[in-house]
Amino acid sequence: MNEEIKLYRNSKKTKNLLLYASAISILIAIMLLYGIGTFDGVFKIKLSIASGAILLIMLVLIFKILASIKDKSPLSQMDTNGFSGRTTPVAKAFGRIEWQDVTDLQLNKVGGDTLVAVTIDNIAKYDGRVSKFLWKLAFDEQNSKLNLMYSASEVDINAEELYELFLKYWKK
Repeated sequence: MNEEIKLYRNSKKTKNLLLYASAISILIAIMLLYGIGTFDGVFKIKLSIASGAILLIMLVLIFKILASIKDKSPLSQMDTNGFSGRTTPVAKAFGRIEWQDVTDLQLNKVGGDTLVAVTIDNIAKYDGRVSKFLWKLAFDEQNSKLNLMYSASEVDINAEELYELFLKYWKK
């Protein structure tokens, strides 16, 4: 029997994330307007460039969130053989990971989010799956292991419950 768990998007969490991103974008847009001199007539080049770049990134992220709201496919899947997740860019790029390659699981607080950190040993098996940039983000040179992060910010459960699910399947 191959019991499988699928975690789907929690629309309420996604809408809250969209709301926060929109509020931050409005603040950055006000900074951009101030930087180009709308309020005081003085053009501030560094502020204009920085706020413009950040606003552009935020708008791209907002449109990606809007596009993904209608996606009904699971964000995370686990079974007795392995798991996959699409909650972080690195995890999405690596795709399916086998439990036999996992050496450690931890809960890590990163910024305002708590992530499940999965340490993977058999790195040769996963080499070539992702770009060099994403590989450098995941690869720990000191230990020669991969560290992948999985978020519960958009799925139906909280980080502690996600961690417990990872532990349950890893120990099988």
